[in-house]
Amino acid sequence: MFDEIMEKFADSPSQQQVIRLLLERGFSVSDEGRVVSGGIEIPNTGIAREIDVDRRVVDATTDAILDDPELRRIFQNISAIPSLMDLAPVLDLTVLTVTVDDAEASGIVARVTQSIADHGITIRQVISDDPEFSDEAKLYVITAEELPGDLINEIRAMAFVRKIELE
Repeated sequence: MFDEIMEKFADSPSQQQVIRLLLERGFSVSDEGRVVSGGIEIPNTGIAREIDVDRRVVDATTDAILDDPELRRIFQNISAIPSLMDLAPVLDLTVLTVTVDDAEASGIVARVTQSIADHGITIRQVISDDPEFSDEAKLYVITAEELPGDLINEIRAMAFVRKIELE
């Protein structure tokens, strides 16, 4: 799906940057063509400044989204999910990042979270990138305590795991 959306903006790398930002941040587009997060409007100048494009590029992108029924349906229904990842150091939480070979394979989240639960560790949050919207989808597991070495080795040894990182 991500590739299909980006293809619609193949002639404009700047508009692709806008699309990528909207998807990454979970920003919606209102009927009026405004970028919003929930009910809060985000000025197009702020979006443009964030990704170093002209404000008119943001305007043109939101207009294109509203003119395309499929894009309209997607971008009027997208929403952001609060994440504990950036708060983890402040709250003394652990973030396990798992990069896998095939993010579309079934059972990845279940296997990793079951292993953590089997070690009696409380999971505070699980976030996975959608492989349709990410070039390299990852699984993030935020736990209430540090992960022991044997658990880290167990997860690393799972056939689908390419790499793990701990923060």
